[in-house]
Amino acid sequence: MLFTLAAASLLRHRARTVLAILGVAVSAAMLLDMVMLSSGMRESFRNLLVTQGFQLRISPKGTLPFDTEATIRDGDSIVTRLQAMPGVIAVSPVLGGQLHIPVGTITVATSVLGIIPEVEGDYELVGGRQPSSANEMVANDALLSALGRAVGDTVHAGSGYDSQLRSLAGERALHIVGRARFIYMASEQKGAAVPITTLRAMQARDAQKPVSLMMVRLAPDQDVEAMRATVAQQFPRVNVISTAEALKQVDERLSYFRQLAVILGAVSLVVGFLLVTTLVTVSVNERIGEIAVMRAIGVSRSRVVGQIVSEAAAMMLAASPLGLALGLVTARYLNSILARFPGVPERIDFFLFQPGSAWTALGLLAISGVLAAVYPSWRSASLPIATTLRQEAVG
Repeated sequence: MLFTLAAASLLRHRARTVLAILGVAVSAAMLLDMVMLSSGMRESFRNLLVTQGFQLRISPKGTLPFDTEATIRDGDSIVTRLQAMPGVIAVSPVLGGQLHIPVGTITVATSVLGIIPEVEGDYELVGGRQPSSANEMVANDALLSALGRAVGDTVHAGSGYDSQLRSLAGERALHIVGRARFIYMASEQKGAAVPITTLRAMQARDAQKPVSLMMVRLAPDQDVEAMRATVAQQFPRVNVISTAEALKQVDERLSYFRQLAVILGAVSLVVGFLLVTTLVTVSVNERIGEIAVMRAIGVSRSRVVGQIVSEAAAMMLAASPLGLALGLVTARYLNSILARFPGVPERIDFFLFQPGSAWTALGLLAISGVLAAVYPSWRSASLPIATTLRQEAVG
């Protein structure tokens, strides 16, 4: 009965009701986007870090992986010692560098990873096969497009390029055997991977056995933090980072986005609250006489308040699906913009939809809308009946 009366009241002023629902939907969409932004980045990064099943990452002391050109010397011996530790399933060493590939009159520069194909965890093969010999490589679509080459072609590449002499250092012919999607690279970033021994030879660093990063996969029953502490104690010259620690560092670097999301989310919640309060107040002021008559014929104060609060609840109910749809559309658009930031991995979603986030955002807005209707409805239902009727009759 309450909702029937509330619906009839709202339909009396269709234009105002429609505009109010649209305003609440915009607030709901903004709130949903901010909740998705604040929680989605962390979850997206966590999924990125655990996608290949490596729980520990070992990098040069004092740096994050690939933040600088620093490497770990004699990496092969560390890999061997790690593989011998109980609970370690696999160790994937990675060496970073650059390749310079002449194409006509220009030279294309690309990031390159030296890997062990059998245990690599940096890319997903989407075509062709893994490198199986020293002079084979895989490349992503951005590099293949820049080179105008495809799987099966051969390119001449060097680890360095002298622009004055126009000559390559560490030149070698590399056969493209596969297409890959690199997990930690940006969508427009050109990337390639070769066996780690090949990259070391091209860089003339065979004797040093350098490694930029080691990823360690542990047995399912292993305590990750305990193993991290053990590895850190045995290898004091390196940084040992667990997935939890990596997420903490990511949170610190992206704290700006989280703070922005909280601020804008709070603003959208306040805007929705004020919008419903204003609408209900205007509606109640227009119906003071009607409310006084209802009170005079014996309608209880709580029933009057319930009817007006039901009107606010009906508006929130109508605005919620519209706000959800609008929020998802705007989140997709904003995500496409933020994804173009330099250095952002292709698989990172700034706005990650999670059902819990949607329910949280819409629930908060619905509660605020209902609460916004309580004060003006209670105030109108508490006015002196006789005085109000006389003022309405005189007016």
